[in-house]
Amino acid sequence: MGYDVNAIFQIAGIGIIVAMIQTVLKQAGKDDWAQWVTMIGFIVVLFMVASFIHDLFSEIKRVFLFR
Repeated sequence: MGYDVNAIFQIAGIGIIVAMIQTVLKQAGKDDWAQWVTMIGFIVVLFMVASFIHDLFSEIKRVFLFR
């Protein structure tokens, strides 16, 4: 496992970057592109969180099944 706060900082960094890009695109009148950037950022973070949850359940399984 061994996740420090690095994962939280990575997710926060992605959120900040996506928010900045979305703001720039919306002000440029590219609302459709802004939506796509937001959705892609959400999917990237979702895959990161899914990976962390998988590791968490693997660790729980290892602890309680003594493997």
